[in-house]
Amino acid sequence: MTLQTIDAPLSEDPSFLVRMGRMLWADKFALCAALFLLIVLLLAIIGPHWLGDLATKQNLRGRNAAPFDWERGWVWWMGADALGRPLLARIVVATQNTLMVAAGAVAISSITGTLLGLIAGFSSPRVNQIIMRLADVIMSFPSLLIAVIVLYVLGASILNLMLVLAITRIPVYLRTTRAEVLEIRERMFVQAARVMGASSKRILFRHILPVVLPTLTTLATLDFAYVMLAESALSFLGIGIQPPEITWGLMIAQGRQYLQNAWWLSFWPGLAIILTTMSLNLLSNWMRIALDPVQRWRLEMKGRKHG
Repeated sequence: MTLQTIDAPLSEDPSFLVRMGRMLWADKFALCAALFLLIVLLLAIIGPHWLGDLATKQNLRGRNAAPFDWERGWVWWMGADALGRPLLARIVVATQNTLMVAAGAVAISSITGTLLGLIAGFSSPRVNQIIMRLADVIMSFPSLLIAVIVLYVLGASILNLMLVLAITRIPVYLRTTRAEVLEIRERMFVQAARVMGASSKRILFRHILPVVLPTLTTLATLDFAYVMLAESALSFLGIGIQPPEITWGLMIAQGRQYLQNAWWLSFWPGLAIILTTMSLNLLSNWMRIALDPVQRWRLEMKGRKHG
């Protein structure tokens, strides 16, 4: 085996996608979760262009219309809200904002936390202490309390909500990355790279980061569900995204006062949140096994049996 083969990234292996596909096929729950999340992603992309007009068009004659009324058309089968707007159209359109906030917050927090964790785990004890005390300061305040205060002062918007949720999640990635780096930097291949004259930057990003990445990927998948629930909670409290923008959490909040006579106003967006977070948890559990060289053989064996 040549050095070029050793240094080739895993994704360049022609059989990598095939093996991942077989492992996903072997876990039917993870497969269903991945298909559901793919549908949610497609709805987030095309939803506002497809059903944007129907989601905002008011029809007071159909306010709080009951679900499963097939005579009015398929877009009305979930019922209508207090202003006569079809719930199905509004849920589809709200998918984009809900996923945008969660994806943005996870991307910002994971990148920032990973970089700080790499520096803390590989630098001098003084720098390590400064970074870890910064993480302790952020973690000393409840995340939702920080979000409530900041959003109340700065105002509720997609960007502010994204940044606030990202800041509260940075310590999670920072501590995880630092712990992994402290263990990996003592391994033989890192010592060999240092003896051969590799720079600290090359050791971090070429040798250590690829080993930490599977753990961070699984963590980010789980964190995506947590951030989405946090955004829904803030919107439910009235300090998240405000109308005319819409998210699943805001739809639940708007239907709260009609729970006794129009339960469907909060039920359908709540069901969308439950199914999405459950799918993310199932997929993250599969990724934890599939990206672990020690445990992935179990899925590979199942994939060969079904293949």
